[in-house]
Amino acid sequence: MSKFAVILVAAGQSSRFKDQFHKKQFAILDQRPVWLHSAEKFLARNDVGQLIVVIAAEDREDFFSRFGANIAVLGFDVVDGGIHRHESVANGLAKVGAEFKFVAVHDAARPCIVDELVENCFSKARETGAAIPAIPVDGTVKKSADGKRIDETVDRSGMYVAQTPQAFRRDVLEKAYASLGQFRPTDDAQAVERMGHPVAIVPGSPLNIKLTTRQDLKLASACIKAMPAPRLDAKPHPFSGDNLWR
Repeated sequence: MSKFAVILVAAGQSSRFKDQFHKKQFAILDQRPVWLHSAEKFLARNDVGQLIVVIAAEDREDFFSRFGANIAVLGFDVVDGGIHRHESVANGLAKVGAEFKFVAVHDAARPCIVDELVENCFSKARETGAAIPAIPVDGTVKKSADGKRIDETVDRSGMYVAQTPQAFRRDVLEKAYASLGQFRPTDDAQAVERMGHPVAIVPGSPLNIKLTTRQDLKLASACIKAMPAPRLDAKPHPFSGDNLWR
């Protein structure tokens, strides 16, 4: 089975997190930094052969100072990101080893991924070339131009909220990024959609939340405790702690 290279995007500015000490991806969640939760999950998988963590250049010195032991023991690559998310992904993509034919991109601010979601996404990407997890919109959707009053109610039928990891055949994602020009996609699937390649949907998870504000840390902690136990063939390492058995 072809293994995946995983690009973990941790280069955001976290402007809405409003913490004077930490960006959201480096904040502490259940005794470990947010980014490490998903990093550990991917590194424990037999179908992942490379992990690339993309950080802001301004965070490099602090990242290596705080997490140098993790880098040495876990054996992942670290690259500098760009100003925008798609630039950070492109920098990560350039670091992918030549032997990997499939690539997945995951937001470091989503620490609550589960094995079944990843397996389904990877499997569908191998089959179709591009796949993302997504969940149907189940609330009433309102549109407001100024954020003060409702302009209209939007039909939610057929509407989905995209999640990560998003998985692709490597050549598909590379071609999509090469054709971007000045366009700035909000996620990798949009870049692939834009060039006309279909993107398959696999069921997302309500536990797979993306941290935005400090209050989300409490919700993420509850989600981690509600997550299914990992597979017994997961590869333990010195930094796993009791998280391996949650």
